[in-house]
Amino acid sequence: MRVLISGASGLIATELKAQLKALGHEPLSLVRRDAKTADEVEWNPASGYLTPGVIETVDAVVNLGGATTGKLPWTKKYKQELISSRLDSTRTLVTAINSASKKPKVLLSGSASGFYGERGDDSVDETAPKGKGFLSDLAAQWEVEASKAQTRVVLLRTTMVMSKKLGALGKLMPLIRLGIGGALGSGKQWWAFISVVDEARAIIHLMNDQNASGAYNITAPEPATCKQMVDALAKAVRRPALLRVPAFAMRLLIGEAADELLLCSQKMTATRLQSTGFKFEHPSLSAAVAYVVSDPQK
Repeated sequence: MRVLISGASGLIATELKAQLKALGHEPLSLVRRDAKTADEVEWNPASGYLTPGVIETVDAVVNLGGATTGKLPWTKKYKQELISSRLDSTRTLVTAINSASKKPKVLLSGSASGFYGERGDDSVDETAPKGKGFLSDLAAQWEVEASKAQTRVVLLRTTMVMSKKLGALGKLMPLIRLGIGGALGSGKQWWAFISVVDEARAIIHLMNDQNASGAYNITAPEPATCKQMVDALAKAVRRPALLRVPAFAMRLLIGEAADELLLCSQKMTATRLQSTGFKFEHPSLSAAVAYVVSDPQK
């Protein structure tokens, strides 16, 4: 199976490509420069360019492109980059799919848990309506554009991705290792999460399931509170986690991103993904934490 991937240098795509290769498939990376190897394909989503004819040669497209939401604070200019990087990429791929004489069997397109906004202690499945805020609006726009593709479409509502390379924990984990980490805000907000291994496995699973379409929460089945996660990470590296960061200080430092990224509570469920028969390697916080702090070479 040939799989065309945008955002190919990112954390999720890197793991996805490794897993696809291990299964005997052929991942192709979209690059914004001249292609240098046989597994690279040139494109320029800002101008809508994609190497002609490539779409007709692939079985699946995975759309993971988009500037990181972790670059803080969000200036007006950077918020526009967050929008354009996602919508331009998606529109370019959808246009190519819809005009292809032979269409790929499926488009798996990135979305985010931000779609739901603040949810308190409510359990959140895919039937929950769109929330409020910048990230919710962005995720909704992203999904609308992807859903225009004239093929099977799977929307990947991905949450916090945990990795040995840190990923979403990139700013928090170094502080925890130094013994100066702690819960953010009240610490009671729910943080849904998934290991990068399970993220890639879920994408491949939904790629292969011909009955899978629409939105899926890409999250482990056992969400944790912020304090539970920080405490578990600190315990795993044998450090204290006593220095709580007040919500007001976070808002002063990073503005609206504090409420939308780190203080936002989303108790997401994985019921729909599990109903397809998907089995997690890291279903619990303890399993995910053990993976994150394990030997990076393994």
